[in-house]
Amino acid sequence: MMGADTADFIRMLAVAVIPVLFGITLHEVAHGRVARLFGDRTAEMLGRLSLNPLRHVDPLGTVIVPLLMLWLGGFLFGWARPVPVNARALHDPRRAMVLVAAAGPLTNLAMAYLWALSLHLTRALYTVAPGAAEFFSQMASFGIFFNVLLCLFNLVPVPPLDGGRVLRGLLPEAVGQRLDALERWGLIIVVALLASGVLGQILRPLFDGAQRLVLAAAGII
Repeated sequence: MMGADTADFIRMLAVAVIPVLFGITLHEVAHGRVARLFGDRTAEMLGRLSLNPLRHVDPLGTVIVPLLMLWLGGFLFGWARPVPVNARALHDPRRAMVLVAAAGPLTNLAMAYLWALSLHLTRALYTVAPGAAEFFSQMASFGIFFNVLLCLFNLVPVPPLDGGRVLRGLLPEAVGQRLDALERWGLIIVVALLASGVLGQILRPLFDGAQRLVLAAAGII
């Protein structure tokens, strides 16, 4: 017989899988599409503008590590296959890279808003199918949570995160080169900030504010 913890975990996966796959897929596609808009067709030629999640999933970072973190009750952490961008192929590379990097998080913010709008539909569904309404309400709520979190996390100004790319394009060149030197240690820095709880303390008030803003914009609160 399936234990309660296992059943809850499977239900959580069922609720989360669609928001997660949409969130990471459209995030990466947004990077590639804006890059193509500015002249770089690398992602397009590699088939990375596809809406097929399998083209963007990293088996370790998108599946194994997040599942392990959730199962152990730790912080949610993972990654997708980054869309390749050839800065030398971009028109006005400095400005273009800022927009390419910002496209992913902004797309997640837009998806959070769409998930919030869908809560209106789930409320209407409660009168005819309360079980299905409860499930889809949980899915929509997770979609808001995940996309707001993905947006803010990626905007942390540490390379190779999107926020680091945006900051690189806004800084004077001399300072930007110092930021480039930090990139090799970027992932270690991010993991250390997560594990220590420092990043959570910084992001929590921003997350709460952004989530309230999304819900208010959708007319939920």
